[in-house]
Amino acid sequence: MYVKARMTTNPFTVTPEATIADTLELMRSKNIRRVPVIKNEKLVGIITEKKLLEISPSPATSLSIFEINYLLSKTKISELMTKDVITVTPDTLVEIAATKMKEYDIGAIPVVENGKLVGIITESDIFETFIEIMGFQDTGSRIDIKAEEDRPGILAEVAAIIAGMNVNITHLTLYHDEITIRINTINPDPVIHGLQEKGYKVVAIYVNQ
Repeated sequence: MYVKARMTTNPFTVTPEATIADTLELMRSKNIRRVPVIKNEKLVGIITEKKLLEISPSPATSLSIFEINYLLSKTKISELMTKDVITVTPDTLVEIAATKMKEYDIGAIPVVENGKLVGIITESDIFETFIEIMGFQDTGSRIDIKAEEDRPGILAEVAAIIAGMNVNITHLTLYHDEITIRINTINPDPVIHGLQEKGYKVVAIYVNQ
């Protein structure tokens, strides 16, 4: 799956001349936590709510409300934004975007194509993708099977057993010696018995109705 399938297109942006006050207001009104910074249609930085709150005066400050408002209304985003922005393209694989988020400890990555910002992909988008790929919200049954890790043909054999019962596999993952299968039935008993007859050890079952 590619980033273009999961990213938010036409994200909200600010210019380097935007103030802290204006940017915080944008974030709160649109319920977003980071904003790309654009100048002459090019991405020049990114600013996060966390960064703005770190800079903003705390409730314990000795500044008056007038001084606070003055500070927030005069300080430009160009003074605070991260300038060396990690980016991806629309054709970047989602797993590569997720790896970059982990590597650089960031919660979102702007998506750039031909030098222009075309979207943004966030950690929430990655989580939603994972949930969708794993089928956690789909009606059906999940079966976890222990299998010999290095034996060729295991997945084909398991798929054949299930297909022989006229049941469809909707999602399948393999991690070391455990196969997780999601099937399109809320009555997994025949499939479980068929797998056990072939020597597979069923270690967990979950039915989602």
